[in-house]
Amino acid sequence: MKRWMKALIGGVCLCLLLSLCGFTGECEKIRDRVVRLHILANSDSDEDQALKLKVRDAVTAAAAGWLDDAEGEGEALQKMERYLPELQEVAQQTVYEEGCSYPVTATLCRMHFDTREYDEVTMPAGIYDAVRFTIGEGQGKNWWCVIYPPMCIHSAVKQQTLSDVLSPRQMSIVTGEGGFQIRFKLLEIFQWLVERF
Repeated sequence: MKRWMKALIGGVCLCLLLSLCGFTGECEKIRDRVVRLHILANSDSDEDQALKLKVRDAVTAAAAGWLDDAEGEGEALQKMERYLPELQEVAQQTVYEEGCSYPVTATLCRMHFDTREYDEVTMPAGIYDAVRFTIGEGQGKNWWCVIYPPMCIHSAVKQQTLSDVLSPRQMSIVTGEGGFQIRFKLLEIFQWLVERF
């Protein structure tokens, strides 16, 4: 009886592992098709958090329409790299206009994001390409969104949506069909273990 129970438990564990590996692969494909925007405040003071939101508003307004004709995540990153000095200047000018002297840095990077809900979609945790703005010391709470496809910047023409760049299977993952919230938590734990060992 013990042998049978061990075999059953081993089989269940193997099935869960294989399911998680397939799910992880689909999440990786999602991360490879999306560009995130990350704005890090100087501190957690009310003033610095309000300033972060003003920088967000100025940057997203300045970038309106810039990614409308991007043919994929790679082209979106190239465009953002080209516009990065201009966006950094917009962010810096906003900080000055609010009476602060914090420096603002803008970079393209690959960074870890936790699982995040945006209206009807949930983006899985993991490493994403991002446009990152750091205000001053960058020690405060942050704000982030998806800029490609444009979910938080306005489009001058018909806006691409997530369904334009993700497969139906990947859309079912980000819209939460089929209990994927639990899998996202398991994926976060799995990635944490992989990063540590």
